[in-house]
Amino acid sequence: MNWTAIKAIYAFEMARFFRTITQSIISPVLSTSLYFVVFGAAIGSRIDEVEGVSYGAFIVPGLIMLSVITQSISNASFGIYFPKFIGTVYELLSAPINFFEIVIGYVGAAATKALFIGTIILITAFFFVDITIQHPIAMVAFLILTCISFALMGFIIGIWAGNFEQLQLVPLLIVTPLVFLGGSFYSISMLPPVWQVISHFNPVVYLISGFRWAFFGTADVPILTSLAAIALFTALCLGVIWWIFRTGWRLRA
Repeated sequence: MNWTAIKAIYAFEMARFFRTITQSIISPVLSTSLYFVVFGAAIGSRIDEVEGVSYGAFIVPGLIMLSVITQSISNASFGIYFPKFIGTVYELLSAPINFFEIVIGYVGAAATKALFIGTIILITAFFFVDITIQHPIAMVAFLILTCISFALMGFIIGIWAGNFEQLQLVPLLIVTPLVFLGGSFYSISMLPPVWQVISHFNPVVYLISGFRWAFFGTADVPILTSLAAIALFTALCLGVIWWIFRTGWRLRA
């Protein structure tokens, strides 16, 4: 394992993160704070409880997942796309480093950034609502797994994208709607039976449900099902990345 190369990629990506601190940290935290104000205070004051939890507290796991998923994808996709855009990816591919080490460097940095932002948002939430975390170890585990799995997805998007517009296409048109429809602001048990069945085809439902269980001990789907879903998604992303480097798809001139 070429730890020097992994460290170099990781350090470079983290340095870029802290150079753009306003865009990378302040912006997502302020956006999430607005969600707390609008949904937690304005709308939450008109809703009694959801599954025995105050509405303001109930939406906290969903808001954290929304930010973490978005940041994981955007950081990982831009991280690998920019070397493609300026042509330095060929220097990376010709260096004595295998694809797994490249993925660890870029995906590890993207996951770290998303985890950092998710932690800040969690701390911010304590200023708006009263939160009790029943299963802190499970919460950390779900948070880390989500950061890694969606950073892997972002890495694939960054390789697939041919321009900056395509880089934003999947997160805006597919991922963000899935998060909003995945129970971020409601329990899927509140939906009509038909829509409950449809919601189970949304993979984000399992992530948010498992993460919410870590907070309040309640979930829309069994916790083991949530773990199996995120493990399957991670394995699928790894398989796609292996195939990309094996075939050179979108990496060759």
